[in-house]
Amino acid sequence: MSTFDLKTAATTIRDRAYAPYSNFKVGAAIRGESGAVYPGVNVENAAYPEGTCAEAGAIAAMIAGGDTRLTEVYVIADCPAPVPPCGGCRQKLAEFGAPDTPVILATLAGEELRTTLGDLLPGAFTPAHMDKD
Repeated sequence: MSTFDLKTAATTIRDRAYAPYSNFKVGAAIRGESGAVYPGVNVENAAYPEGTCAEAGAIAAMIAGGDTRLTEVYVIADCPAPVPPCGGCRQKLAEFGAPDTPVILATLAGEELRTTLGDLLPGAFTPAHMDKD
């Protein structure tokens, strides 16, 4: 599988986002360790900001699909510059990926920014911080 598979999955699923309040639809796709691709969309709620982000949706789909590690991330939105994940999603992604995990942030116009989870969240809080041994 290629990055193209992630791009196609994120771009296609983005149209299904539920964003009646902000009209800011986001699509995400993550590749699990098995190679499977898991898409997700943002879902808003009238009790704003009680919605969920696309990255969180993709992570939930990955866990439901049986993978527990992610190896690549693609996020796309209709914006002037590639949109980064929010702080909460950066932490969620870091929970399931390594600092060198590739992340591609994209716009509908085709602009892409390539980065890593470690660059998005330096000094991430990890389970190792809770290890008392």
